[in-house]
Amino acid sequence: MTKRFADLHLHSTLSDSTFTPKEVIERAKKAELSAVAITDHDCVDAIEPALKIAKSHNIELIPAVELSSESGEDEVHILGYFIDWQDKWLLDNLEKMQICRIERVKKMAEKLKNHGIDIDIDEIFKLSGCGSVGRLHIAQIMLKGGFVSDIKEAFRKYIGNNAPCYVSKFKLSPKEAIKIVHRAGGISILAHPVVLKGERILYDMINDGINGIEVYHPDHSQADAIYFLKFATRHKLLVTGGSDCHGLGKERILIGSIKIPYELVDRLKDAVKRRY
Repeated sequence: MTKRFADLHLHSTLSDSTFTPKEVIERAKKAELSAVAITDHDCVDAIEPALKIAKSHNIELIPAVELSSESGEDEVHILGYFIDWQDKWLLDNLEKMQICRIERVKKMAEKLKNHGIDIDIDEIFKLSGCGSVGRLHIAQIMLKGGFVSDIKEAFRKYIGNNAPCYVSKFKLSPKEAIKIVHRAGGISILAHPVVLKGERILYDMINDGINGIEVYHPDHSQADAIYFLKFATRHKLLVTGGSDCHGLGKERILIGSIKIPYELVDRLKDAVKRRY
């Protein structure tokens, strides 16, 4: 039997990637993936356009989202899999987040202007289209305008978490994000835990009802993956992984660089059945 693989952390142009939903699926086909999840930030708009093309390429598209939350100084991302992406309550909550994202971008553009970087706000929104606008869009316009030499510099010097032009997002706690995923019928997973400060937050996530951990991610070393796998096993948490591909928005195209065995997708499905 042919071994099947999945990449459960991908982004599209409806979030902060340079790949359209169609291109995500086409790239997934080239990477010989059997299943993918488009996990756009606070946005599910890519799911519908991706469904048809995924079916035509015989690729399973798992409905998903990545919710942004904050815990102290940590920005905590919660992945939601097998959500009811057409649920009105979910869509209403995501719309509120989108409005906050727009206001955040405007405030950051104003701060950048005060630091001598005058970028066209309309260009940022044109780049993000009708989807979820974020910092990567700002960084791309900064790069286009010659204000920075690369995306990393934009974050390091200006719009990163501790940089002078940073503005915090919609104030959603991890517990609230987890509840949103669960109410939408999904399974909640803590994204790229290596970026978080200390082990304490992992235990906080368990107390908040998290279902699993993203063990396999490009930012995780082999030692990190082993550590998080052991942690997940010890605490009976689900295990996922993905490339966190943002198209050409990062240094290289990552889709398929992290391939997890399809058995982990089956475990997610089993968890959905048990939970609901």
